[in-house]
Amino acid sequence: MKFFKTDERTALESIEYAQFIAYAPVVFQAALTMRNLGILALVEKAGKEGITAEEIVNKTGLSEYGVRVLVEAGLGIGLLIINEDKYSITKTGYYILQDQMTHANLDWMQDICYRGLFDLTKSIETGKPEGLKTLGNWPTLYEGLAHLKPHEQKSWFAFDHYYSSDSFPVVLPHVFSNHPKRILDIGGNTGKWALKCADYDKDVKVTIVDLPGQIKMAEANISAAGFSDRVSFYPINILDESNKFPKGHDVIWMSQFLDCFSDDEIVSILKRCYEALDDDGQVFILEPFWDRQKFKVSAFCLQMTSLYFTNIANGNSQMYNSEIFIRLIKKAGFEVREIIDNIGVSNTLLKCSKIK
Repeated sequence: MKFFKTDERTALESIEYAQFIAYAPVVFQAALTMRNLGILALVEKAGKEGITAEEIVNKTGLSEYGVRVLVEAGLGIGLLIINEDKYSITKTGYYILQDQMTHANLDWMQDICYRGLFDLTKSIETGKPEGLKTLGNWPTLYEGLAHLKPHEQKSWFAFDHYYSSDSFPVVLPHVFSNHPKRILDIGGNTGKWALKCADYDKDVKVTIVDLPGQIKMAEANISAAGFSDRVSFYPINILDESNKFPKGHDVIWMSQFLDCFSDDEIVSILKRCYEALDDDGQVFILEPFWDRQKFKVSAFCLQMTSLYFTNIANGNSQMYNSEIFIRLIKKAGFEVREIIDNIGVSNTLLKCSKIK
């Protein structure tokens, strides 16, 4: 919230920014095209000396016209600068070309979100993911994850894993502080967390709960890693409230999972966690909350990601404000015992236990 209390742009800055928003689809596609066609790489390689448009044409085989409109757009976007007739890359251009986070965001936006966002207004009006039809015919994206085209699946998982995997080494000591013997991994996806747990503690056993399609991917990964004897699987549709969670676990773990559900669905899932968990058990929730970010750009990215859920994923979830989220936790019968911010790129860890 700290970033959004005042309007600090001047009138001139504001109208300039409004035009940047108006042309944002063109800005995005031009930057992506310059990256994908190798233009940014050529300009970067030229260093401070720079490179002419003619040299780019000769090295890429693209038309003179195609190169000209792209590099001129690159000037306006801020990816390139020009001195006399030679182009050089800017710091922003460098990040578009080389930064892993930017690559994850760009490819996910292009392959998963871009086409569907044309129907964002309709999604708001209907409460349904109207843009999902650009990827396939499923009620939500989660049923279709295992059936996406290879490049779409690659981009989705690259985005998902980038924002979670670097958090795992930080949170493992917290989760294992009381030496749990059995962990219930709800929304286990491809099994990355289960693998980390099995490698961290040679005695722990993990049960992955997820949709059948995700379970198949997780089973393959767990088997390949040689942990099939300590990781089991529980395929269910979590949205079906009649599907209860298995009991007998010390810890319930959910990583960037509950943001995939509406307020009421989160309460339903947590109530089933309450039923499944022993009285002295713990629930660990890892989530990126936009209001607890260290940097304004992080909050911005999460706020924009919310509209992916609105338009593509399911029509009714988001990247949550932590205050709203914690109220849902309490409504389900849990209290938050500890909050640990600034984990990985953007995550917060919530340690929860039953209200007694």
